[in-house]
Amino acid sequence: MSVERVNPPGLSPPAGFSHAVVATGDRVVFLAGQTALDADGKVVGETLPEQFERALGNLLAALRAAGGTPRDLARVTVYVTDVAAYRGCAGELGRVWRASAGRDYPAMAVVGIVRLWDERALVELDGFAVLGD
Repeated sequence: MSVERVNPPGLSPPAGFSHAVVATGDRVVFLAGQTALDADGKVVGETLPEQFERALGNLLAALRAAGGTPRDLARVTVYVTDVAAYRGCAGELGRVWRASAGRDYPAMAVVGIVRLWDERALVELDGFAVLGD
């Protein structure tokens, strides 16, 4: 499997994402949206960083169960109910990401939404990964 992160010099320098990811491999894993649900189906965490950490952990657990690692992530979309709050704690969210997934960022987008399926959820992450043999 090969993953190449492409960040052209003519674009704004990326912070916490890659502008493009070129991935070749044998399997594509589509990861369903993950919120801060625990094993009992209850949202845990009151703050955005707490919920982000749990949602990312859930996403990575699904990826690992499919045989992948964080480095295999090609794309992640973050859905948040408050973009201003997300921007306000971006530094902390970046530290959470690096502690859980490392410094190899996938192509990413943050999308502001009205609400998530569970009204207590503040953030949801989904994505896909490309795995080799």
